[in-house]
Amino acid sequence: MSMDNLFSLKGRVALITGGSRGIGAMIAEGYLRAGAKVYISARKAGPCLEAAKELSQYGECVAIPGDVSSVEGCRELAAQFLKQESKLDILVNNAGAAWGAPFAEFPENGWDKVMDVNVKGPFFLTQALFGALKAGGSKEQPSKVINIGSVDGISVNMLETYSYAASKAGIIHLTKRMALELVRDNIVMTAIAPGAFASEMNKVARDHADLVSQAVPSGRVGTIEDMAGTAIFLASRAGDYVVGTTVVCDGGIASTRGGPIAG
Repeated sequence: MSMDNLFSLKGRVALITGGSRGIGAMIAEGYLRAGAKVYISARKAGPCLEAAKELSQYGECVAIPGDVSSVEGCRELAAQFLKQESKLDILVNNAGAAWGAPFAEFPENGWDKVMDVNVKGPFFLTQALFGALKAGGSKEQPSKVINIGSVDGISVNMLETYSYAASKAGIIHLTKRMALELVRDNIVMTAIAPGAFASEMNKVARDHADLVSQAVPSGRVGTIEDMAGTAIFLASRAGDYVVGTTVVCDGGIASTRGGPIAG
């Protein structure tokens, strides 16, 4: 194995849920630039198709609209992918939902929606694509599953996003448990816990980067290079021996959490 190819994804096939915007789009661009063929999925067909067209300037990017909030939706997305590919090298479970409300008023639908997308979705989509991931993996080159968590699953964000925090702590622990099962079949599962990255979900970091940066030890919000670099590391040969671990990509927020805007 040449050291020159440690971070190459040439010839690999990746599927990224929630890949039309935010962190998902950052990872998609990184994978394309590293040589992978990338499928992106999102609930809304229009934005998904538009994002795939835009990302295609970096490589081959294909849109498969789908909703991973239900078992049926996960199985349908897997079926659509398998109509085009016989194996899968990299699955990124990035699709996410958030909900904020005061404790005394927090609704059941706000709890269920977030848990369904953030925890149930990654489990059942990985299950639905298990055969394709097995086909893509070997001892020499395991296939990869990367779950996107959050620093909110590691340290406490004082915003009242109860189900979101619980879901991200849940996916971090689920990653550990699933990793021990999947690695038997040459499938390596890990997770990333992002901090403040500008996105539709983190509008504060997007619209008030200067303010948010004051709470980040590194003094800035995350960039596409930060997220893509972390995701490429885990997906490539460089990350083959990293199993069940959550890589925290947050500029130091999780270690020094000091207020509601940090993360």
